[in-house]
Amino acid sequence: MARRDWLAGELTLLLFALVLAVAALTSVGFLADRMRLGLERDARQMIAADVLLISDQPFVPAFLERAAASGLQTAQTVTFPSMATARPVGSTTASGEAASQLAALKAVSDGYPLRGRLKVTTAPDGAEQDAQGIPAPGTVWADEALLTALNLRVGDSLQLGNKTFRIDRLITQELDRGAGFMNFAPRVMLPLTDLDATGLIGWGSRVTYRLLVAGPDAAGAAYAKWAQAEIETRHLRNTRVESLESGQPQMRQTLDRAERFLSLVAVLSAMIAAVAIAMSARRYMQRHTDACAVYKCMGLSRAQILTAFGIEFLLLGVAGAVLGVLLGYLAHYGLLLSLGGLLQVSLPQPSLLPAAVGVAAGLVLLVGFALPPLLALTRIAPLRVLRRDIGTPPISAWIAYALGLGAFIALLLVAARDLKLGITTAGGFVGAGALFAVLALGMLTVLSRAMRGRARGSVGWRFALAVLERRRSVTALQTVALAIGLMALLLLGMTRNDLIDSWRNATPADAPNRFIINIQPDQRDPLRAMLERNGIEDLLYPMVRGRLTHIDERPIRADSYPDGRARNLVEREFNLSYTDALPAGNQIVGGQWVNGGDAKAGASVEEGIAKTLHIKLGDTLRFDIAGQTVEAPVTSLRKLDWSSMRVNFFVILPTTQMRDLPATYITAFHLPTAKSTLGNQLTATFPNITVVNTDLILRQVQDVLDQVIAAVEFLFIFTLLAGVTVLYAALSGARDERKRDAGLLKALGASASLVRQTQYAEFLVVGGLAGFLASLGAIAVGWGLSQFVFDFPYRFNVWIVPVGVVSGMLCAFAGGWLGLREVLRQPALATLRDA
Repeated sequence: MARRDWLAGELTLLLFALVLAVAALTSVGFLADRMRLGLERDARQMIAADVLLISDQPFVPAFLERAAASGLQTAQTVTFPSMATARPVGSTTASGEAASQLAALKAVSDGYPLRGRLKVTTAPDGAEQDAQGIPAPGTVWADEALLTALNLRVGDSLQLGNKTFRIDRLITQELDRGAGFMNFAPRVMLPLTDLDATGLIGWGSRVTYRLLVAGPDAAGAAYAKWAQAEIETRHLRNTRVESLESGQPQMRQTLDRAERFLSLVAVLSAMIAAVAIAMSARRYMQRHTDACAVYKCMGLSRAQILTAFGIEFLLLGVAGAVLGVLLGYLAHYGLLLSLGGLLQVSLPQPSLLPAAVGVAAGLVLLVGFALPPLLALTRIAPLRVLRRDIGTPPISAWIAYALGLGAFIALLLVAARDLKLGITTAGGFVGAGALFAVLALGMLTVLSRAMRGRARGSVGWRFALAVLERRRSVTALQTVALAIGLMALLLLGMTRNDLIDSWRNATPADAPNRFIINIQPDQRDPLRAMLERNGIEDLLYPMVRGRLTHIDERPIRADSYPDGRARNLVEREFNLSYTDALPAGNQIVGGQWVNGGDAKAGASVEEGIAKTLHIKLGDTLRFDIAGQTVEAPVTSLRKLDWSSMRVNFFVILPTTQMRDLPATYITAFHLPTAKSTLGNQLTATFPNITVVNTDLILRQVQDVLDQVIAAVEFLFIFTLLAGVTVLYAALSGARDERKRDAGLLKALGASASLVRQTQYAEFLVVGGLAGFLASLGAIAVGWGLSQFVFDFPYRFNVWIVPVGVVSGMLCAFAGGWLGLREVLRQPALATLRDA
């Protein structure tokens, strides 16, 4: 029976949908499994140590002394952003000034790295080799991107602050680099002993200090435990012990977000394929109704028939699952190529877990969505052999449907590797399917009655509406299947665009594209004068770093907040400011702005951080600023325009309390292309400042996003194929009934054009309803994903409804045209006999 069904093409659609679902799930599963195994294997290499301590201030000697007493190796690194300036002839700008580039500086001590290896080369096309030690005094190692930007070569000179270095090597691999915002800039590595000579670190500089410790596992674990206790005893702010699992947290966050979005694509593909399997199984049942009646007449019991069909579908399920796993394994290499720039380590081969999940998903798909129609098939009456008007009994296997659906949703949650993503997507689709069925039945009734009077002049439309109303349950099922397939495609397209838009967050054409940080108080007036001479008028805002310690009388600790973002906020220092005037782009949404110099002035807090930290109007905030305590009541809440690229602060404190505290200054301005050399002039005049060219940084970040987008678009092939499959399955599900109707019309004298018009009208109505329902469902599920999974602002797209309706009508029309050609080519008698 399986061989006959396969040769007749009865199982092709089922197998194709099954292979697509398993391949989509396992491709992402294999990728995620390899990343997990790779990160676990290389955890120590990715933090360059066994234990890593991170702080925003130099470590007290006790940490080094304890490590030495425990027989552990140590090394130190100091990282911060700064401008690197080219010094050789030929690397100047058009105006003759030395070219500059933002760089991520990293000063390292002897022994670095304690785990893993740096890889370097002497030329861009030279052989890669393990680094021996660290850069020699007076030399630096740099990324090739820096040399390209500054038109330099190995052996040329590079100025960092007050000191000039010779470029000695190119860095080709740095496992512990991380993926922080500033680390997207090209790396420059120098010996720690030369750092003071650069004069780049001053009060208020954004510097990260790392202490690397390595040794025997037991000694390292004991040291990590001691270090954590010491941090708490000494009340060291913004100092933490980095665990192996959190190595490269920024990169892990980027990859996790990409993995969630890829998982969404895979889950959508599997859910669409599930609908295709259900529709294909229903058509299979319809095509085998007569055969099953004959089997019963020949003496086969219901159990024997069910066993025969069960064995056939088991063979199909195993074959489809194995093929899907093989295809998914091959496809995950395409994802690896798309994400190649993000995955900077060699990955081990995946485990068998993704393959097992894929096989289980395939079998559950087939059993859960194909078993109920088979149960109905086995209940066919033997009398159908003599009376063709006896159809299949109503499906009374809702328990089987519910169990199959539940098992499949559980597998989707495992495959998604994200509870919120799985629940939101699966719940949204299950709820949408049930709601679509109710709405489709109601809308078909309303539409038939509303258009019946208007369609009297058109026989084709009248016949089409009569057919739809007569086969309400079949039409509703077809509409729901079409709607779910279209909803997934619309949802993926809409979510993808919104996610990309939120990442790229378009800014005005005249938005600031240069930031200057680390401006010392004595540099404020001369730097402002230099900007004014170049036609740039902008405010220099004071910036003071302080830690929030109390809200009212309640001490603030990280464990006070369950939300991860809230914990990160209270563990680090805030960038505070003060001003007498409300900054441009700030809007008061609660309370009242009081002049910063007024005695009644209080703290003004950004509304988002106020919500995150549960800060209300009237609360008193207490900050620790360089050992001094500053208190202020919250008198206003502000809404900020983050896309403006202006200087923004979470908290603005009263001028009267902040004026005498040590501060640096920050500014942002738009620098026209014609005056692009001003940045180099500023760094040459004020070597300690950092001029951040956001055009360059955003371009570097964009490279990372493009790789994630490429991976999503690669995986979208599965979703597109699954969508086409479900559309074909939905449209072909009622093909036999349409053949019979067309044959009957032709036998009664209807012309080919009338038959064509009748069926086209039917397709347009079904497609239009499905597209309308799909667009509404995509809006609802898209809102849920944006709010609860991806955490980006939801933007309603007014075009989604008309696009959904038109897409549904076009898909249904195209499918109907393909199926109708077969009907019109053969005589009415042959059509009626086949039907």
